[in-house]
This record gives sequence, structure tokens and C-alpha cells, in this order.
Amino acid sequence: MRNPLADKVTVIPPSGIRKFFDIVSEMKDAISLGVGEPDFDTPWHIREEGIYSLEKGRTFYTSNAGLKELKVEISNYLNRKCKVTYDPDHEVMVTVGGSEAIDIALRAMLNPGDEVLIPQPSYVSYVPCTVLADGVPVIIELEEKDQFKLTPEKLLEKITDKTKILIMPFPNNPTGAIMEKSDVEAIAKIVIEKDLFVISDEIYSELTYKDKHATIAAEPGMKERTVLINGFSKSYAMTGWRLGYAAAPAEILQQMLKIHQFAIMCAPTTSQYAAVSALRNGDEDVVNMRESYNQRRRYLMHTFKEMGLECFEPHGAFYTFPSIKRFGMTSDEFATRLLQEEKVAVVPGTAFGDCGEGYLRISYAYSLKNLKEALGRMDRFIRRLDGNV
Repeated sequence: MRNPLADKVTVIPPSGIRKFFDIVSEMKDAISLGVGEPDFDTPWHIREEGIYSLEKGRTFYTSNAGLKELKVEISNYLNRKCKVTYDPDHEVMVTVGGSEAIDIALRAMLNPGDEVLIPQPSYVSYVPCTVLADGVPVIIELEEKDQFKLTPEKLLEKITDKTKILIMPFPNNPTGAIMEKSDVEAIAKIVIEKDLFVISDEIYSELTYKDKHATIAAEPGMKERTVLINGFSKSYAMTGWRLGYAAAPAEILQQMLKIHQFAIMCAPTTSQYAAVSALRNGDEDVVNMRESYNQRRRYLMHTFKEMGLECFEPHGAFYTFPSIKRFGMTSDEFATRLLQEEKVAVVPGTAFGDCGEGYLRISYAYSLKNLKEALGRMDRFIRRLDGNV
């Protein structure tokens, strides 16, 4: 029998995040600090709207692009928060999470052989989605000395005649790095000069602790070059509702919508009604969750310092990216031993690209109680490595 599988799929490795959590799920008393999922319940008014939609029998398909009511609220939100105006009828669509938006944007925009610039460390989906869209991933290795920001110099080094898209993964998963307005301005100038397009993944835009999020779509000449992607999972604790959105020029969005139409049909109707309440009435919820994350962020940074663990200070998302280079172990070795010896699961930095070697991703989307217990175990592990136990 001939091979039933597509080569481009079989060469893609599985996510480096999942390995540890398959083990954790069967390990008694293990604590996981690896999953990027808020520990908050979805705010009640959002759940209530979802329940109400079911009670009213709203279990039909919506239009392919999403509920008009929700698209209007997304447009209002982007105007209010990002100072960018989108036509809800032609420039906004609702997707099954931000991940679907990334996938269909790449598929709608790439021809075989087009190059996609992907700053790393970053979210695990960018490279596989590029490969599946017949694009060529070109990695830009971000460095701690630059605060894990994308610099103009690093961008210019990687641009070729085949470059078509730059992915902007900020605020960043896994490092927590952000791009300030001046940083974004410098990148936008190069994008325009080199005639590139940008896919800006802004799923953590509400979770910044230093400055307000700066979107590249708001820069002069950039709205028409940018697919802005966001969603409800992180900001509103709605991971299981599977809802995101894309805002883009009508020319691009029309083709994204075509793929969505044939592959998905529409995002979950119940989730869409709930999301209307999130955008209309959820600002205070976001503020409260952000303040809680910030408290945990400061606790982790203080505790790392007491442990003697070097860590770049994150200003966005809900992750820290401490360095474990001084221990002479790979990230995978360190994470494996920490899990085996102390039952604490973290993610090796290499899950987010080869340049993540020597780092760990530790999420603080967990209660302070769990964080304190996990870091206590981690401290014990480090003291053993240092010969202090």
C-alpha cells in the first residue's frame, strides 16, 4: 500500500509543550506551571450571556464571518484601544481562536516558496502553519541583551527578495517581552520600505505591565499591510470558548473568509454571544485579572532573585523566561529532572525555538498558593544542584 500521508505534515514535530503535561496528568501531587491558561473562571456576566443564548434557542449557524453584533463590538474595541478603525462588514471576521486566524492568514497570503520571518522564541504554531501553507519559515533569533525585542538590525539581516510576511508576536509568549511604540515605529518603516506584510498576533495585548500595548497596525501606512489577530482566551479567561478574530484589509480578509467558510463554517454561536458581553462590559474584569497577574509576576521575579536564578523582567503576557545556563544542563534536561525529582512541570525554552536553549518558560497564570509551593520545590532542586543541601 502506498504512503497515505503528506510529507509536509509528517516532517512537522509535535508541540514541545505537550510532552511534559502528558506525564503530569498521571503524576500524583505534581504541579504544572506550563500551560498558558488563566486560572480565573470566565467572568459571570460573560457566562450568563452564553447561557441565555442557549435558553433562547440561539443554536443556529451565524454568518461565516461572525455575528454582526460581535463584529461591531470588535471594531469599537479596536478603535477604542488601538486607535485603528475597521469596517465591521468588510474588515473584521470571527475565528475559532487566534490560532485559526494565524493559519488562514498564512494560507490566504502565501504562494509556494514565499518566506515568512518568524522572531523566536515565540508561539509554537507559527512555523508549522507556515510550512502547511507552503511558505518557508525564516527564523529571527531574539536575544536577552535586546530584551527579547525585534530590532531593526535583526530584521534587515533576514530580509530577502522572497520575504513576504513578518510575524509580530508581541506581547510575547514565552518571554513576556513587549515592543514599545518607538520600537514598533522603527519596524514599520522597514516593512514599508521593503514592501512586506505583517501578521500581528496580539492575543496578550491587554496583559502589559509597563506601557499600554502598541500595535503596528496603528502606524502610518501599516493598516493596509497588517493582519491584526486577537481573541478572548487570555484577556477574558475564555480559553475553552474557542473564539478569536482577525482585522485586515478587505482584500486579504475576503480570501481568509473563503478558507474559513469551507473548513470551519463559523465560530461557535454561543461563544459569539458571550463575547459581545465581554467586549461591552468586561473592561473591569480585565483590569482585575491584570492586577492579579502583575502581583504574581512581581512575586516570581523577587523569588527568582532570592534563588540566584537570572531572569529577564517580562512586561507582558503571563510568562517568565528564567535562564538556567549556569547549571550546565540543557533546558530539556533541567525540566525533566525538575519534574522527576520535585514534581514541578515547566516548559523547556527550546519548545519555542532553538534559541530558547538555556531558558525555561514558567507561567504565572496560577494561584499564588500553587506558585509558592512550586517555587519552594524548585528552590530545593536548585540548592541540590548547587551542593547546598
